Amino acid sequence: MPGRSPQGAERTAAALSDPEGRSAAEETPRRAPGTTGTAPGAATAAATATATATATATDAPSPGRAPGTGPGTIRRATRRVRLTAAVLAVLAAGAVILAVLNSGTRHGHLDPRSADPTGSRAVAELLKERGVTTRVVTTAREAADATGPRTTLLVTEPDLLGATQRSVIRSAIDLSGGRTVLLAPGDTSLSDLSPGVRTEGDATTDDLDPRCTLPAAGSAGRAGTGGGLRYGTAVPGATACYPSGGHPTLLVLPTGTTGGDTVLLGSETILLNESLAEEGNASLALQLLGSRPDLVWYLPSLADSDAGTGSGAEDKTFMELVPAGWSWALLQLFLAAVLAALWRARRLGPLVTEKLPVVIRASETTEGRARLYRKAGARDRAATVLRAATRERLAALVGVPPTRAHEPAALVPAVSARLTGGPRDVTALLFGTTPSDDAALVALADHLDALEREVRTS
Repeated sequence: MPGRSPQGAERTAAALSDPEGRSAAEETPRRAPGTTGTAPGAATAAATATATATATATDAPSPGRAPGTGPGTIRRATRRVRLTAAVLAVLAAGAVILAVLNSGTRHGHLDPRSADPTGSRAVAELLKERGVTTRVVTTAREAADATGPRTTLLVTEPDLLGATQRSVIRSAIDLSGGRTVLLAPGDTSLSDLSPGVRTEGDATTDDLDPRCTLPAAGSAGRAGTGGGLRYGTAVPGATACYPSGGHPTLLVLPTGTTGGDTVLLGSETILLNESLAEEGNASLALQLLGSRPDLVWYLPSLADSDAGTGSGAEDKTFMELVPAGWSWALLQLFLAAVLAALWRARRLGPLVTEKLPVVIRASETTEGRARLYRKAGARDRAATVLRAATRERLAALVGVPPTRAHEPAALVPAVSARLTGGPRDVTALLFGTTPSDDAALVALADHLDALEREVRTS
């Protein structure tokens, strides 16, 4: 093309094509077939294409491939997915293992083996330190067989017992000669287990004063015997303690056998882990359950209940029936799923590799870009990129650091020292104003090419 050197054409083609000869500007349409010759202003188009080549050579994506869709990127994405799945699997396995390990130490309400807030492991450990042996039974027959003069029998839920089981426990109370503690018995069980005693409604206050002569109550002082049932009785020799509204929440009744007694405790609060350390609860619990060296802790099972009994028991929801260990496992899995969802939501999904429909030659891309520049009248953009690219190449030739290639004070003297021809305004050529028309732009491109060629050959 007139006015252009072979070296400039070679730089243009090299900047626009990859090592395989494919175009970097993948969105530019191909030139229509059959177009021959040179259109008016072709010199301007070619010069503008040089600017386009310089601008796109540094920031265009790899030809023939969408950004971020190479084999390495796909492998990294696959590894991340596998790592995520592995982490979730480890979390799930850990949660299940923890639930299984903890399931053996969580036995439920009022269980002396349970460390839950509503369990009774704390009082059982304190009794053990004082030499009291605790034995857990789940049937009325086992409880009756284990009783004796040296035994305290604790019935945790008397109202769950069927008629047959209540009869067995009543016989044990009359014949054992030991102590029997009935925890919050209602009218359903009182008629068989403790005749002559009736309920008087609920106590409105949780912590009460003893107000009786019972030594255990006197040494314990104020305790959490309220919040449950109150009792009334006319049985001779009964000791009434911790009254609420004129009715006791703790009754001690003598039995027919010498040395034996029956304790009616209207509230379970003093036996729970969560409230044992409050007021005098621990002292009262230890004295009521630790008066004999052996303690039989009777937790009634479903087999001990009649179909028509259990009026005092509340219906439990599904979540209350799920063991505590499994609840924690489900919670951990839910949190892990939420965190994984938040992490993955930041991405736009996996990358998809797509092949370009056509391969465009570098020369065609040059001409197409040039027409676009010419149509838009972007002489300022073309001139800026032409000068910037020339300054960078000249800086490398004259030994100016790349960081100072665009500083007139550093570049102009070094370039001028390499010129052998007549005087020229290097500053205006490399840092001048925008050309006023297409002819001036073509002239600028020619002068820059000549300047670079002279410096390179000097």
